[in-house]
Amino acid sequence: MSPLVKIENLCKSFGNSDVLKDISLEIKKGEVMCIIGPSGSGKTTLARCINFLETCDSGKITVGNDLIGFKELNGKIIPLNETKTSKQRRNIGMVFQKFNLFSHLNALENITIGPTKVLGTDVKESIDEAKDLLKRVGLEEKCYSYPSQLSGGQQQRVAIARALAMKPILMLFDEPTSALDPETVGEVLEVMKELANGGMTMIIVTHEMGFAKEVADKVVMMDHGQIVEIGSAEKIFSNATNPRTKAFLEMML
Repeated sequence: MSPLVKIENLCKSFGNSDVLKDISLEIKKGEVMCIIGPSGSGKTTLARCINFLETCDSGKITVGNDLIGFKELNGKIIPLNETKTSKQRRNIGMVFQKFNLFSHLNALENITIGPTKVLGTDVKESIDEAKDLLKRVGLEEKCYSYPSQLSGGQQQRVAIARALAMKPILMLFDEPTSALDPETVGEVLEVMKELANGGMTMIIVTHEMGFAKEVADKVVMMDHGQIVEIGSAEKIFSNATNPRTKAFLEMML
């Protein structure tokens, strides 16, 4: 079976700093991949490149049938315009560290704006689906609450529902609990566990080692822009072979 996500020889620099150095990864449909490593190791940049929020300097990223940000024509790779790239992005849901909800819209409106404005979904159908999604993330009673009336954990769950409303084939999470109070972290992780158990393909940048150990099919350890070790959760957390991985996990666990 072909991978749902294929990253080939990805490189990215900011000025003289090499942030990603020849990254290659494959993720199958339904797999959960957790990316771990110290701050500044390139994890967030990798996630943003997958969604083409950052452009890579070289290499290729394929999600489903799309070569993200580009097309192949007569053996040449040609950049897509922003309209076509945005269309590709619809297949990729992304949940950020900050919730990025529209403050002037209530929870229901935050979720329905994408399907109605971008996908052209019927308004009533979109509202019904949004209510189902809010129920799925445990917030059915918060339909008409505005972001300022919600806790951080509740806002992040609305953000997850908003991403799911676009019916993505891949979900990206960039440290989704890092901006939360400790008591609200668990409620967001529970929603993500449910998504994982439901077969959603997910790439998760996280410092939550217990969560990664529980849900990940594959764990990627990054350091200084490189993959230093990759393997199953059991292998990485119980029998890591790379000294850098061992040192990082000893500090985190």
